[in-house]
Amino acid sequence: MTDVGLGLPFDDEQRLADAATRHGHRVVLRCSGADELATRVAAAAPELVIVAAEPQYLTARLVEVCDRAGVRMLVVTMPGRERWARSLGIVETVSGPARWELLEDPDRVPPPLGADGRPVAGEPPADTMPRPIVGAGGSVGPIAADAGAAADADEPALPPRAPGTVIAVWGPHGSPGRTTLAIAIAAELAASGALVALADADTHAPGVAPALGLLDEAPGFAAACRLAGAGSLDQEEFERLARVHEAPGSRIRVLTGLTRAGRWPEITGDRVRAVLAASRDWVDYLVVDVAASLEHDEELTSDVMVPRRNAATDAVLHAADHVIEVGRADPVGISRLLHAHAELLEQIAPARSTVVLNRLRSSAIGLDAAGQVRQTLARFGGIDHPVLIPDDVAGTDAAVLSGTTLAAVAPRSPALAALRAFVAAELLPPSAVVPARGRRRGRDGVVAGDAAGRRRGRRVGRQRLA
Repeated sequence: MTDVGLGLPFDDEQRLADAATRHGHRVVLRCSGADELATRVAAAAPELVIVAAEPQYLTARLVEVCDRAGVRMLVVTMPGRERWARSLGIVETVSGPARWELLEDPDRVPPPLGADGRPVAGEPPADTMPRPIVGAGGSVGPIAADAGAAADADEPALPPRAPGTVIAVWGPHGSPGRTTLAIAIAAELAASGALVALADADTHAPGVAPALGLLDEAPGFAAACRLAGAGSLDQEEFERLARVHEAPGSRIRVLTGLTRAGRWPEITGDRVRAVLAASRDWVDYLVVDVAASLEHDEELTSDVMVPRRNAATDAVLHAADHVIEVGRADPVGISRLLHAHAELLEQIAPARSTVVLNRLRSSAIGLDAAGQVRQTLARFGGIDHPVLIPDDVAGTDAAVLSGTTLAAVAPRSPALAALRAFVAAELLPPSAVVPARGRRRGRDGVVAGDAAGRRRGRRVGRQRLA
């Protein structure tokens, strides 16, 4: 029986712990992160630790501690996500998800190492062993260093990673739902398996942290801006500042917003641009919630270089690959959006923007609400293909009450179904899209989800039985 320590996401950890005895293993250590695992591994003395190749569960300190203790390490990663492990000098990983069957293949697990860094007695010679996972960067001893060097010489160079995508979520004044949609979009991108960060760059009314139930005593985005301004923002600092929000099916790194509106001078345009540029190397998608104001009053009242409160919004909108304009689907919200849309197009190209009308409902628009909204936007704003999100008060209220994502509390929400279709069509590459199941159009003319398809199938089945 092998004594094993686990440093994995909770679902994987629970699944392995439940099946450990059946596979002849004993879990002696279960930790929620690399720091805890590094602290407890010497006392628990597992023979092997299984960790996920993510910054939360795998750090240089953990690798060093396992090396010193002679503890073998099995690093589990998802396809295309090996770069974090390689940055720590780990040259060999196994494809996830984590499962006990990985230990049944002797070629997958490195042999135990003695205090001198060499295989213990009874193991095959070093030149016939698989390359060790632990200490591939040279921290264990000469055997590990030679294996890492051989791996670098034999393996072809990895193709350069495509830079991450920056998505700005903007909308006019009047609470159109910018923060709600930014969170939902980030969750849908993360559900596809991408590495996603969500940043709150609103210098007037930040709201991401309270919406997700996160303590915001330390504004992560402002801290990242300060480090970027000093040239000290690296991936390790980025991961330290980002709060991790986990929900069923998604995992998002969150850079929380300002704790006091008066701290807005910390978020200057140059610093914001530096954070966005750096984050492209570390995440696949960065979703940024920004303030509504586009004014440049400071430039009119002063001829000196002073901080501008709306500089963060300007910097994000200009640097973003995709700008999502959010408006409320009622007469007041549509009027505000049309005026603000013309002002926004003075700063960005129309091809980079998508208009999203939130909270579409017949009670505020009348019959054929979707048709009326589309006609109004096309006639007065030249907006031909808006995305319409049906109203779901119960679902969004439940998400705010629970401090989590809409997908976690209302997976059958019609608003979520419409948003999911938009993300799949406009933001995700085709290879990452999961085919949708039976869907229909609701009375407002937007996708209403697959619940109706299942109900219709059950009704047809009962009719056939009759």
